[in-house]
Amino acid sequence: MPKVNPRETSDASAHAARRLASLQVGAEYAGVHVNTLRRRIAEGAVTGYRFGPRLIRVDLDELDAMLRAIPAGRAS
Repeated sequence: MPKVNPRETSDASAHAARRLASLQVGAEYAGVHVNTLRRRIAEGAVTGYRFGPRLIRVDLDELDAMLRAIPAGRAS
C-alpha cells in the first residue's frame, strides 16, 4: 500500500491557500475591534484557528467573504 503524503491531498492544498493572521491583524484588516472579531468567532460567523495553546488566527479570505454590499437606495 503506497504512502499518502498529506501535503498532496486536496485538503492540504486548501489549507495552504489560507491567509491566516492574528486577531489584531484581522481586526485591523476588517476595520473592527478585536473584541468584535472574538464575538464573531464565538457566534460561529468566523472560524478561529488555534495555533498552540493561546494564539488564535483568522483567515483574511473568510473576513473578505463576510462583506456584503449595501443596496443603493432609490433617488427621490
